[in-house]
Amino acid sequence: MDAEIVAVATAAVPYVTAAVAAYGGAVLSRIQEAAADVTVDAGGRVLRRLLQRDESAPAIEAAVRDLAADPADEDRLAALRLQIRKALAEDDQLAADISRIVNGATTTIIASGKRSVAAHTITGPVVTGDNNEITK
Repeated sequence: MDAEIVAVATAAVPYVTAAVAAYGGAVLSRIQEAAADVTVDAGGRVLRRLLQRDESAPAIEAAVRDLAADPADEDRLAALRLQIRKALAEDDQLAADISRIVNGATTTIIASGKRSVAAHTITGPVVTGDNNEITK
């Protein structure tokens, strides 16, 4: 199996595990809801995307349900990881989508304080305060 696929599957599992731990067996129905926690939200997005692939959805659902029954069980965790790896290995677009989700999930942007600015990328002037004038 491709090393990149293994790496993406390994990176995806903690997010799905966080979602399973947060919602238990109801995770499959709750992944449509917005989650405040970034990790749980990313896990929900990963799981939602994985379940869009009809060929692997039943096996992933079964592995998620098993893990929900005992989130600390390493064998159940390994079974989920294997099902994710299989799905990613069979679908390049799915692997790219999951990679984007898990690699983007660690970006946190926080603005704190009066007139603070928060942005992922700034491509132009940013002005805070009163009576400012921008000239080029």
